[in-house]
Amino acid sequence: MSKKLWLWMIGFAVLVLQPAALMAAESREERVSFRAGTSSTTLKGAIKGDQTVDYVLAARAGQTMRVTLKTNNGANYFNVLPPGSEAAIAIGSSLGNVWSGPLPADGDYTVRVYLMRSAARRNEQARYTLTVGITGSKTTTAAPRGDAKVAGTPYHATGKVPCSVGPDPKGSALCSFGVIRGAHGTAEVHLADPGFDVTLHKDHLRVLRFAGARVSSPDPKVSVTAEKTGDEWSIAIDDFKFYTIPEAVIVGG
Repeated sequence: MSKKLWLWMIGFAVLVLQPAALMAAESREERVSFRAGTSSTTLKGAIKGDQTVDYVLAARAGQTMRVTLKTNNGANYFNVLPPGSEAAIAIGSSLGNVWSGPLPADGDYTVRVYLMRSAARRNEQARYTLTVGITGSKTTTAAPRGDAKVAGTPYHATGKVPCSVGPDPKGSALCSFGVIRGAHGTAEVHLADPGFDVTLHKDHLRVLRFAGARVSSPDPKVSVTAEKTGDEWSIAIDDFKFYTIPEAVIVGG
């Protein structure tokens, strides 16, 4: 084999293998576990450009996850992904770098740390400290007693319920809600889009009115389909947004 041919083959191999190596370096996965007797852990890391880090941890439906990210780069955020889905239940670039919420299903959750696209394109770096905790099983924040309101809101209770949008698997995300309860089991439930908070993002709300066996929207242009099974309502809005609302949200308890 001639020397020129040999050098050409080496150069070709480098060109072929280099992109694969770069792609492998862009993302890594790390399994997270807690030490005995603890319910949280703190992790330190660094990313650059298009790199992402997926922190994977097991949790059960009804538990509450809390995530806090401290970073030296304002374009550094995290998303939380539920088991088997890329539809985030928390989007850091919308909610900020502190999030807490109930979990909709048993399985492995992913906390994905990344740089915003504009920063990634500039090949910026970030050094961060990530704290992840799993506690309890409470799914709503209720008023302390009677018909009192959750502080600073018009709602008798706030929290999150399973939801999905379009073709995403039913219940693959969580949506923030607030409920205003009326007499005789009536209620008005306000629902935010996934990744938004009902108390902060009032431009992203859907309103449902519950009255006995009837569920409706105050907007006559909105189509609502509702079915109750046991203690849960399955709601479809315009056959595009889907929610699972426990009866306890409506009546309290």
